[in-house]
Amino acid sequence: MSRDLAIDLGTANTLVYAKGKGIVLNEPTVIAMDTRSKDVLAIGDEAWRMIGRTPGYIVAVRPMRQGAITDFEITERMLHVLLRRVGVSRVSRSRVLVCVPSAITAVERRAVVEATRAAGASACFLIEQPIAAAIGAGLAIHEPVGSMIVDVGGGTSETAVISLGGVVAMRAIRCGGFDLDTAIQSFVRNRFGVAIGERTAEAIKMAIGSAAPYPDEPDAEVRGREVSTGMPRTVTLSSAEVRAAIAEHVTQILDAATTCLGEAPPELAQDIIFQGIHLTGGGALLRGLPQRLNDATGVPVHLVETPLECVVLGAGRCIESFDQLQHMFAAAAR
Repeated sequence: MSRDLAIDLGTANTLVYAKGKGIVLNEPTVIAMDTRSKDVLAIGDEAWRMIGRTPGYIVAVRPMRQGAITDFEITERMLHVLLRRVGVSRVSRSRVLVCVPSAITAVERRAVVEATRAAGASACFLIEQPIAAAIGAGLAIHEPVGSMIVDVGGGTSETAVISLGGVVAMRAIRCGGFDLDTAIQSFVRNRFGVAIGERTAEAIKMAIGSAAPYPDEPDAEVRGREVSTGMPRTVTLSSAEVRAAIAEHVTQILDAATTCLGEAPPELAQDIIFQGIHLTGGGALLRGLPQRLNDATGVPVHLVETPLECVVLGAGRCIESFDQLQHMFAAAAR
């Protein structure tokens, strides 16, 4: 029996929506493998906990970087396990709709299609993340009214102005939440001479990171390895320091949004001023980002109700009404 699926194959997290059931899987896009036997040891949450803590022959990696597949074989293995976990086999003949960044190349799109089909899908279709996010946010994208979506993901940030079911203006940059984490890692290393891991940097961002000042800003104790001695060391990091560390990347995201808005036709720009900008994606949860975006554009900014799930929910609506919404797909391979 066929079961259609929608997959948000994100740089940070992978979400799977099953037709008629809703979201059935939401886990980090991480896979742990034994390099000697090539066996998959863990995926998702279990593999994420292994990052930076494995012996030399075990690697815990993110096969997606900046919205693109960096290791085709590992991505295929991960998709294979994920699809089996949600009950897909070659017998089930499931159609799979995959959400992809609009910034990826034709070669990268082909890699996603081939990896998904090799993992067991009978057919793979693609939909661009801004379109899926707009559908998931409940925007009336098929009406002759301008809607604007800003999707800040782990590896990419995309801004789109949509009207009558199509993209009128778009800006996509390969800058997202992971770039903020890397900036925090670099700052701590340069400022204190302490090396911290990817997971620690992400925890700092979530705890005290912000795009704008806020009352009663806390400090955070950060534990890492002193570069000069190799010994453990604890340092104190302020919210202002973290904000300064990520400021350049936040500015890139804001500049992309303002440029996209500036490219919209005047009539649609009026609609957006009235309706506001809708902010989605895990990066949208950065404290103060909606206010900074409002200050940069002069347009009201609405953080959608479920920013992390918005893209896959939109893709899910597409597979629930497959025939009616198939024209929204970016590419297909049967």
